[in-house]
Amino acid sequence: MAAINLSSPSFTTTATSSFLSANRTKTLLSHSSYTKNPSIFSPIPLKITHTTKNRRRHLNLVVSAIGKLSESETVLVSSVFPSASGVYAVYDKNGDLQFVGLSRNIQASVLFHQKSVPELCASIKVGVVDNPDRTALTEAWKSWMEEHIEVTGKVPPGNEKGNTTWVRQAPKKKSDLRITPGPNTKLTVPLEELIDRMVKENKVVAFIKGSRSAPQCGFSQRVVGILDSEGVDYESVDVLDEEHNSGLRETLKRYSNWPTFPQVFVNGELVGGCDILSSMHEKGELAGLFKQ
Repeated sequence: MAAINLSSPSFTTTATSSFLSANRTKTLLSHSSYTKNPSIFSPIPLKITHTTKNRRRHLNLVVSAIGKLSESETVLVSSVFPSASGVYAVYDKNGDLQFVGLSRNIQASVLFHQKSVPELCASIKVGVVDNPDRTALTEAWKSWMEEHIEVTGKVPPGNEKGNTTWVRQAPKKKSDLRITPGPNTKLTVPLEELIDRMVKENKVVAFIKGSRSAPQCGFSQRVVGILDSEGVDYESVDVLDEEHNSGLRETLKRYSNWPTFPQVFVNGELVGGCDILSSMHEKGELAGLFKQ
């Protein structure tokens, strides 16, 4: 079985050192993190009801279906993995277990680890969970974790509390470009000339309402989303920021001869606004444009 990272949405579950407590068979503390908002789930005592018993039977069946960690086949990290949900375990070249994860897309998770920590990824064990819900995935992951801890007496290094090596981090967004450092700054050249320099010295520039981290209109939000999804390195300029970009909005309309925003420039030429960019994105035409 292979360990999984819930990172297709980027979700990763790691174990904490609490697994080493004497009571670990009754109480398990897991540290789950969506790349931005980590949260700790404390164990909750369960009342023995028919519903609880049925759920436990279901979870036991799930764990049995994926098998034990020790009995799962080890395959090279270069193998083709399923794009299914389940658990996976990552081993280094010495055969030492480095990380146990769970994922909605095992293939994507393994590829991410292979790129981010290639020196720690030599072989993988995978366990696919059919029709899983989050609880079933977590229980499958716990069963592998408990088995490893029972044998070795320790948590895999990548699952130790505070270790973020295996967690997919949200990319940091670039700051928006500003024409001046602040209010009351006198320009030594015409604003139109500064705009011309800006669009010609940067491959892709998006003039939007609001910042790229907080667009202030739906069209600007759509454009930012398209550029982010295309993976292009682009600059953004907030046309509503009168403190740093005073007069930009009206001057840009004259410069581009385009009355609305957002406006996207590529290689110094105006491509258009939200509608044109959306159409090109849907047709797969932007990738070629950005490579020019």
